[in-house]
Amino acid sequence: MPTANDAPTEEELKKCLGPAHEFWGLVLQTTEQHLAPINPVWKPAKIPFGRFCRLQHKERTLLNLLPSPGKLEVSVILGERAAGLALESPLPAAIKKLIREARPYAEGRGIRFEVTQAADAPIIAQLLACKTAKK
Repeated sequence: MPTANDAPTEEELKKCLGPAHEFWGLVLQTTEQHLAPINPVWKPAKIPFGRFCRLQHKERTLLNLLPSPGKLEVSVILGERAAGLALESPLPAAIKKLIREARPYAEGRGIRFEVTQAADAPIIAQLLACKTAKK
């Protein structure tokens, strides 16, 4: 199993993600446009790829990227305030359903979804806007 901070090569990512690799750069770019600079931190995980990428701004975790064979998943944890903002936002009904059904923990409500098209970038941007909204 890879160790912490053991970032994969670009070739390893391409091999794992396959056609979904094009969305990797899209998610990074969307996140960077919303809140720069971002710091990708690789962590070992019990998923087929053996590690996941945590996107952080300073010390704050924004998103987790979970590469799997042929697909890319994004996970995000929304605090109660951010979850409320997301439910009132123009997010797709499927994402709102994930938020409503997510179990609330002290850290917030965690959701995970697959990035399947470039049109998913605005969803990620909206979730980031809700997560980082000023009080």
